[in-house]
Amino acid sequence: MKRYWKWAAAALAVVLLAAGVLRALEARRAQQAAAASAGAPVETVVQLAPADVVRATKRELAQTLAVSGTLRAIDSALVKARVPGELVGLAVREGDTVKAGQVIARIEPAEYESRVRQAREQAESARAQAEVAQRTYDNNKALVEQGFISRTALDTSQSNLNAARSTHRAALAAVEMAHKSLSDTVLTSPLSGQVAQRLAQNGERVSVDARVIEVVDLSRIEVEATVAAADSVAVRVGQRAALQIEGSGGLGPAGAERSVGASVVRVNPSAQAGSRSVLVYLRLDRSEGFRQGLFAQGTLDIGRTEGLALPLSAVRIDKPAPYVQMVIEGRIAHRQVKTGARGQVSGQTLVTVQGIDDGAVVVAGSVGPLREGTAVRLAPATAP
Repeated sequence: MKRYWKWAAAALAVVLLAAGVLRALEARRAQQAAAASAGAPVETVVQLAPADVVRATKRELAQTLAVSGTLRAIDSALVKARVPGELVGLAVREGDTVKAGQVIARIEPAEYESRVRQAREQAESARAQAEVAQRTYDNNKALVEQGFISRTALDTSQSNLNAARSTHRAALAAVEMAHKSLSDTVLTSPLSGQVAQRLAQNGERVSVDARVIEVVDLSRIEVEATVAAADSVAVRVGQRAALQIEGSGGLGPAGAERSVGASVVRVNPSAQAGSRSVLVYLRLDRSEGFRQGLFAQGTLDIGRTEGLALPLSAVRIDKPAPYVQMVIEGRIAHRQVKTGARGQVSGQTLVTVQGIDDGAVVVAGSVGPLREGTAVRLAPATAP
């Protein structure tokens, strides 16, 4: 009996030792698992709100071209001095209204009046010489017929008569030129409008072609806009534009400047040297309240196109080729796209793209760049 208890005590000791070893192994295994889980990185999931994604859909886009330029009066003129002299009688100043044919100023006419008198006297002298030559010729002609002088003397008198007549005609032409110079001392406005610049003062001695005033007619105004040579190919006469002109036109209900309609009336056939841009001229629908030199900017409607479109901001260009950040099976995938025509829809700039399917979910440009393969979770309102 005593031997039985010894074997029982030994068996119990073995069982207890095995249980302790098992508990130690489990504890070590748990510690290793905890250490492994603590060292492993936790994957970050990006939450995307409804405004953070857009869908590629087929749309009809109004193709527009941004244009800007300055207002310019269609009819304007520089009144210049046509003869040199002292400027007198200039009374108009900037902002004054003038009529076509109105006398603006004068060049002191005393010198030119004297030239007219001088030319007249020279013409009278030439006329008298021509009369003497005519009488000499008539006398010599009669003498030749009577045989008193030779034919050579008659030919000489004929030549003298022709020379005297030419001198008389030249003197008469000089009288006309003197009268023309005298009339040029009166400076008149070639058109009706307003004085934009006064470039000379009374008492100032001006030279030929010296600028005196500039007159502009503000009843017809156009915009002289510059466009890139590549964009000018799509510009045609008659296309419509909506322009905002600084400082004029008033404000709309939302506080923004009202747009003014305009039409393309001319396209310059030559590109400007240096900038290689092309000038496009747009006629404003109304000109009241506008001034020459104001800055205008807006969009020109150059046609319509249909295609798979995305907001322009969703197409990223921080790689050699344009691409979009698509959401595919909960992860970000970068897809290279080919962009096409741009247009405006509800004030937003859209661009047609190729390389993705209709209905593709694309991360909006406001989110920023995401690494390819990043896990994302879409809000219920935006989940496919």
